Amino acid sequence: MAVQELEIGTSWGKELWDQFDNLATHTQKGIDFFERFGNFIRDRSAIEVEYALKLRRLVKNYQPKKNKEDEENEFSTLIAFKNVLKEVADLAGQREVVAENLQNQVLQGITLLAKNLRDERKKSLNQGALLTQSLHTQIGTLERAKRSYEKAFREAEKALEGYQKADADFHLSRADVEKQRVNMNIRNSQSEDAKSEYANQLQITNKLQQQHYQTALPEVFNRLQELDEKRTRGMKEFIKRSADVEYEVSPIIARCLEGMVKAADSINEKDDSMIVIEKYQSGFQPPGDIPFEDLSKPDPDAANNSQTHNSSTGLNHMTGKGTTKDKLKKRVGIFGIFTGNKNNLSTDGLKEDFSDLPPTQRRKKLAAKVQELQQKVAQEQAASDGLMKMKGVYEANSMLGDPRTVEEQLNESVNRLDRLRIELQRYQKLLDQANSQTCNQHSPQANRVIQNGQRVSRHSNGSSNHENNHDDNGEDHPDDAGSLSRSASESSVQQAQNGLNINNNGSSASPESGLGTSHTSLPGSGQGSTNEQPLNDEYYDADQPLGTCRALYPFDATSEGSIPMSEGEELQVIEVDQGDGWTRVRRFSSKGWEEGFVPTSYIECTLYA
Repeated sequence: MAVQELEIGTSWGKELWDQFDNLATHTQKGIDFFERFGNFIRDRSAIEVEYALKLRRLVKNYQPKKNKEDEENEFSTLIAFKNVLKEVADLAGQREVVAENLQNQVLQGITLLAKNLRDERKKSLNQGALLTQSLHTQIGTLERAKRSYEKAFREAEKALEGYQKADADFHLSRADVEKQRVNMNIRNSQSEDAKSEYANQLQITNKLQQQHYQTALPEVFNRLQELDEKRTRGMKEFIKRSADVEYEVSPIIARCLEGMVKAADSINEKDDSMIVIEKYQSGFQPPGDIPFEDLSKPDPDAANNSQTHNSSTGLNHMTGKGTTKDKLKKRVGIFGIFTGNKNNLSTDGLKEDFSDLPPTQRRKKLAAKVQELQQKVAQEQAASDGLMKMKGVYEANSMLGDPRTVEEQLNESVNRLDRLRIELQRYQKLLDQANSQTCNQHSPQANRVIQNGQRVSRHSNGSSNHENNHDDNGEDHPDDAGSLSRSASESSVQQAQNGLNINNNGSSASPESGLGTSHTSLPGSGQGSTNEQPLNDEYYDADQPLGTCRALYPFDATSEGSIPMSEGEELQVIEVDQGDGWTRVRRFSSKGWEEGFVPTSYIECTLYA
């Protein structure tokens, strides 16, 4: 009973029976506010979509570029950053889920409910307006009946007064008095009829008014109240639902954040330091102490260099000419046409045998190459075995297939397998040689010292070789120990330019080709192939020494066109490295002059000024 009284006490129909206009305004404002909340959800969803899009664009812009070399030795910071980017991309996906759920589960519900509320409100207000109009019409009818009754009553009173005056006047005839009496009766009858009509309309109006304010209009107000409460409950539910959308993705977002923390914890500064060591370690030993040079004692190496220089000067006197810088540049420019041959380069720009790398890095590259070739050999062997089995099956049952169709594929597979095995043996041999080499040598950069403005080449015995100016052309030539690869065809053309013959098969005579002629030599040296012609004076003119060099490491000539050298040996530079990692040198021995190519990284060059 108390609950019913409470419900009745909070009823709009009872408490707000006379606030029809205010209730209409209130419900309109409530629905407008509800739709504004829907616009808020719509804009928020758009922001979530835009946020997710920007997060994905951010991840794409900051995604590290793929590098095969870096993938092998990735720093922990780079790995952690990649994991962070992955988690951020997952966060973007969750923001998209939030936006989608807000649109499907919240915004659509708000739009549908707002439409229903507007329709119900319009219907209720129309009904309330009809009820009010009906009451006002009845009240108007009552007012007209009342005015008619008042008019009839006044006329009846006036007729009664006229009859009384006529009846008291003895001067009037009986006919006149009778006329006044009849008029009085008529007016009284009309007054009574009007009174009855007024009483009847009053009863109808009171009944309609009572029904209007106690039943009909309260029902309309109660429906408006229910409509407004439905809007309020909808607001409550949709706010909760929008929060639930966030709750649903919060575990995944939490895992993303945990992934970021885990990525941060995986960073190890010590491991990164070791990766730097493995990546850049050259294998050279630090230079030893610089010995004291006693100038009062004779330097046998200087005497040897003086003798070598005098020999080269004698060659110039034989021709009466000298090599100018313009000639050297012109010569290099001609042979530079053929530097496009990159057969001796790998896909990453390094030489195939990685001889241009420091010892430690070379061993790592060779080991990786051997492992790669072993995998290729295993794959090709498995493919070959499969083809063999297929061929055996076809031979056993010709209905399954023709063995000849497999024969060609099998031959190709065997040929590929042979080539891979030969290449594997080659790189295995290079790796064994690299592992057998001692790593106690000093780096070439550590062996270079500047004294008194001159280039000085330090020898292992502590003596120094001062290079003086032997050319009047002025400029210092740069050290080409770190130059890049030159094509194999260039050396072949170089020999043709210098008067040498090329093999009939047109193969190159570069140190790497292995197909060219034997060591190039001067006339009378007893070296070279049977096809070689004596070199004329132009050869000496073109190959005047450009400087001297000292062998930092021993080198065994394993290819045509190269010459061996021992550690510490002094040679003359007759052609600088053109980019292939090889320098052409010559030396004077008991057999005469002999020349060839040596690795640039194995020597230290001191060019004449």
